Amino acid sequence: MSVTASRAGAVPDSRGTPPPRTPAQRRRALGLDRSAWFLLLPALIPVLVLSVGPLLYGAALAFTDAQAVRTSDTRFIGLTNFLDLRFDSLFWDSFGIGLTWAVCVTAGQFALALGLALLLDQNLRLRWLARTLALVPWAMPEVVVGVMWRLVYHSDAGVLNKTLTQLGLLHENHEKIDWLAGLSYALPAAIVVGVWAGMPQTTVVLLAGLQSAPPELREAAQLDGAGVWRRFTAVTWPALKPVAVAITALNFIWNFNSFGLVYVLTRGGPGGQTRLPMLFAYEEAFKYGQFGYAAAMGLVMVAVIAVLLTLFLRAKLKEEAA
Repeated sequence: MSVTASRAGAVPDSRGTPPPRTPAQRRRALGLDRSAWFLLLPALIPVLVLSVGPLLYGAALAFTDAQAVRTSDTRFIGLTNFLDLRFDSLFWDSFGIGLTWAVCVTAGQFALALGLALLLDQNLRLRWLARTLALVPWAMPEVVVGVMWRLVYHSDAGVLNKTLTQLGLLHENHEKIDWLAGLSYALPAAIVVGVWAGMPQTTVVLLAGLQSAPPELREAAQLDGAGVWRRFTAVTWPALKPVAVAITALNFIWNFNSFGLVYVLTRGGPGGQTRLPMLFAYEEAFKYGQFGYAAAMGLVMVAVIAVLLTLFLRAKLKEEAA
C-alpha cells in the first residue's frame, strides 16, 4: 500500500474487508480532533469549576463529620450521616412537604400556562402586549416576588383580606386571616405564589411548541368538522407532548429545589409547615453548623429526585412507543 493511499483512507484487502482504522483515523471520523477540545474549553471549564467541582466536594463532605466550629480535624465517618438520616423524622417530614409543594406547583404552572399559551396563540388584538405582560412575573427576582406577596397576604393591610371583606366573604368584626402564619393556610398560600411566579416560563415554552406545530393540520381538522376539544387532542396535543414532558420534568426539579421564594415568604414556618428540604438542609448547615449532615441530605434529595424523574420519563417513553 502506498503512502498516498494510506493517507486517503483504509484500502480493502483481497477479500473486500477494510483493515482496522488507526486511533487517529477513528478520532477524525468521530470529529474528535484536538482542536475541537480547545474550542470546548471556554464553555467546559466554568461548568467543571462551578458545577461539577462543588457537586463532587459536597458528595465527599457527606461522608465526613464536617462542622462549622470544631477543635479537631474533619474525619471520614463513612455512612454514619446517612444512617442517622434514616431516623430523622423532621427531615422526612420536610421531604414530604417538598414533594407536595413540587407536585402542586408544577401541576398548577402547567395547567394555567397551557391555557394561557393556547389563548396567546390565537389571532387577538394587542397580542404582543399580552405576551409581554405575561412575562412580568418571570422578570421579577424571587426576593421582590416574596416581599410583594407578603404585603398581599398581610392580615391587616393586605389586599387579599380587604378584597374578601368588600365581597362579603370576610366580616370586618371577625379576626382577619393571617395567610402566611396559619397552620392550614401557609402551604397553600405559598403554592399560589409559586404557581404565579413560575407560570410565565412554562407559558413561553408551550407557546413555542404550539407555534412549531403545522397550522395546516389544525385547519384541515377544522374543515373536517372537528370540534375544539377534538382538534386539541388529535392535532395540538401530539405535537405539544414532547415539549410538555420536558418542561414538566424541569419544572419539577426547579420547584423541588426552591429556596429563596419560600424563605422570603415564611422562612419555613409556621411550625415547619412550609419547611422545604432545601430550607431544612440550609438550617442544618448554616444555623446549626452540621455541614457533613446537610451534605448527606443533599445527596439523598438528588438520588430520590433522579429516581422519580427516571420513572416518570420512562413511563412517558413507553406511552409514546405503544
